[in-house]
Amino acid sequence: MKRMLSGIKPTGRLTLGNYIGAIRNFVAYQEDYDMYVFIANLHAITVPIERAELKQNTKDLIALYLACGLDPKKATIFLQSDLHEHAELGWILTCNSYVGELQRMTQYKDKTAKGETGITAGLFTYPSLMAADILLYDADYVPVGVDQKQHVELTRDLAERFNHRYGDTFTVPEPLVAKVGAKVYSLQDPRKKMSKSEDNPKGTIDLLDEPSVARKKIMSAVTDSIGIIQYDSEQQPGISNLLTILSSLNNEAIEDIVARYAGKGYGEFKKEVGECVYQFLTQLQSKYKEIIASGMVEKVITEGNDKARQIAHKKIMKVKKKVGFQLF
Repeated sequence: MKRMLSGIKPTGRLTLGNYIGAIRNFVAYQEDYDMYVFIANLHAITVPIERAELKQNTKDLIALYLACGLDPKKATIFLQSDLHEHAELGWILTCNSYVGELQRMTQYKDKTAKGETGITAGLFTYPSLMAADILLYDADYVPVGVDQKQHVELTRDLAERFNHRYGDTFTVPEPLVAKVGAKVYSLQDPRKKMSKSEDNPKGTIDLLDEPSVARKKIMSAVTDSIGIIQYDSEQQPGISNLLTILSSLNNEAIEDIVARYAGKGYGEFKKEVGECVYQFLTQLQSKYKEIIASGMVEKVITEGNDKARQIAHKKIMKVKKKVGFQLF
């Protein structure tokens, strides 16, 4: 069975966009791959974050992944900071990275282009740590969005560079860009991606939002004056976004939804989308609360860490020997 690895930063509350665009794919992938999912909390401190917030976000993230259907019997779920091998290999790969490569990486490039100050060295070098996260486990595939493909390409370059310099060591991973992986946009500005860093709270639906509040956000979502329910992301981005949400949550083809709403108005359509989101969040949060109360999070992470550590330790010892760190 091929191995797949992915991680997510606990830097904000998970949104409906995270679920539709990524988490539900992880749940599907665990059936066909040897799945490793980690909480990338080392990456979370490349920008300032309060200790209490980071801890709470991390616990919520794990519990929500489990509530969404990630099964610890099928997927290995672990915490990045609990395995020192990530930081060790991250440094070794940083020393095999070039400044020019890191300067071209999207996050650093965007922040410098905007003239932002206070950019940390961690933000500059984090792509090398990201490469270490992947290469430690000889992952065959890394599921990514189109905007993240660049990171896997750097990982491939570093793996090939290291293999050429020190001999065959790392599996060179392939990026897996989901063909159907729907992208969910802001409810208030439907040309912008729904993000956990959204400025307008009405634009995003958090997975831990009160379901009734989420339903109101759907009802106040920006649409248009065309008055026809159809999928047209250019002329009708708001309606198209709501169609994507409804289709993703009730597993109904967009064209079938459009056919059902022929001749009907936006109000009736929004009401169904709002109710669908309400029911989804109600069920999800019920599972989330059960998981938090059961103490399952600690058990899952402890067991996942132990399993991941066996692979990571073996790989870092091999790397250290090749680099010249192992003396005896």
